[in-house]
Amino acid sequence: MQTRENNAGGRSVEISIPGQHLRVFDGKREIASFIVSTSKFGVGSREGSNMTPLGNFKISEKIGEGAALMTIFSGREPVGVYDREQSSGEDLVMTRIMWLHGSEAHNANTRGRYIYIHGTNQEHCLGQPASFGCIRMGNEDVVDLFEMIDVGNRVRIFE
Repeated sequence: MQTRENNAGGRSVEISIPGQHLRVFDGKREIASFIVSTSKFGVGSREGSNMTPLGNFKISEKIGEGAALMTIFSGREPVGVYDREQSSGEDLVMTRIMWLHGSEAHNANTRGRYIYIHGTNQEHCLGQPASFGCIRMGNEDVVDLFEMIDVGNRVRIFE
């Protein structure tokens, strides 16, 4: 990862479905890139589809500031810390949450679908579609991203 700067207001995020990566821009300059995992069910905005929505979004809320690495969240509340020795097949929301809000008519339901960028206990699946609609990241990476961006920053998810 590259050096962090404290200019999060002018930052934006792009997420490539085919590339399974997330890039952070400060203006037009790329400042970071991370491997992610999007939905194993494909792309779309239909309620209950477990698909990753496409289009333009904003970060509507950031949750988990100061939480320990590997903190497990349920209903956006911390409920414990994940133990890697006792692996789980569950799709856990971990470490940090950046809640997306759709900016277009076709993805306006994104916040209500609880689509997040978040850490995962399934880090071995990063780089391939494996989530249930959210954008999964490595836990250390999601902490870095959380510190780079602010509520209101733009996010674009594309094919």
